[in-house]
Amino acid sequence: MFERLQSLDERYERLNELLSDPEVISDSNKLREYSKEQADMEETVQVYREYKTVMDQYQDAKEMLEDKLDDEMYAMVKEEIDELATRKEDLEAKLKVLLLPKDPNDDKNVIVEIRGAAGGDEAQLFAADLYKMYARYAEAQGWKIEVIEASSTELGGYKEIIFSVNGKGAYSKLKYENGAHRVQRVPQTESGGRIHTSTATVAVLPEAEEVEVDIHEKDIRVDTFASSGPGGQSVNTTMSAVRLTHLPTGIVVSCQDEKSQIKNKEKAMKVLRARIYDKFQQEAQAEYDQTRKSAVGTGDRSERIRTYNFPQSRVTDHRIGLTLQKLEQILQGKLDEIIESLIVHEQAELMKQQED
Repeated sequence: MFERLQSLDERYERLNELLSDPEVISDSNKLREYSKEQADMEETVQVYREYKTVMDQYQDAKEMLEDKLDDEMYAMVKEEIDELATRKEDLEAKLKVLLLPKDPNDDKNVIVEIRGAAGGDEAQLFAADLYKMYARYAEAQGWKIEVIEASSTELGGYKEIIFSVNGKGAYSKLKYENGAHRVQRVPQTESGGRIHTSTATVAVLPEAEEVEVDIHEKDIRVDTFASSGPGGQSVNTTMSAVRLTHLPTGIVVSCQDEKSQIKNKEKAMKVLRARIYDKFQQEAQAEYDQTRKSAVGTGDRSERIRTYNFPQSRVTDHRIGLTLQKLEQILQGKLDEIIESLIVHEQAELMKQQED
């Protein structure tokens, strides 16, 4: 581990030199590549350097104990050694986590797709609740949300809503939301007071750069149509809505949120690129079934991952057996406790794999 950390430290210093080189500064691609590489390793290098400082202080303090010290000085040095030993262990544990394999998509922005599934109107109302939950969570993280496409219902739900989330580390946290979310509650339309179970599905796709997904114009069929509102009625007489079909994969994306056909096409292309990138990733990951099974948040999107039970005011994440009696707070976007628990669980699984 420490040989690898020393190599990272040396590479970090080399990147400092490269980023000051006039040839690199004048080459925007190299400058971007080296800057990202350095940013990715910065925290690990800083923690490693702190660890080395603590180790030096620890060794110095231990050597002092070998000298003839009065009782008071001996007690002070012994206390310092105990504190440094604790700090050393904490930093070692942190370095182990920092050296775990990183998901290359973690720093990306995301496209989130929420759809009402089983349960009719109630499932679509729950889809709207989930959208509000993520919007509030994103706001608390300082991320920016933009709705790309929304198919709303007359009751205020969503058959489908697609939106982008832009912000540092958006994918690293929201990727754990992939899957089927189940709600148990008495619907507003239920006169008998019976509890119904409904589901909505959430897909979180890393936003792909143009250089990552090569889409040829000849492979896309573009159809335009008039926008429609809840219930299907036309709300715009101009052909501003756009439907893109990627012929090689059969992936179809529609967008009618903007009044401009050009803007709708731009938004649809962003979703199409993300879906194609995700399709290729899913196919590649399928070759590593064992890894996928052991890593939280990268499984089948049809899998039920979480239940929101209104009568008992509880939320249960089935992947890690976590139950919280904080339904209202979670629906208000306070997802940190759940997401942090999922991250810790995944890190523990990855560590276990490395030990095996």
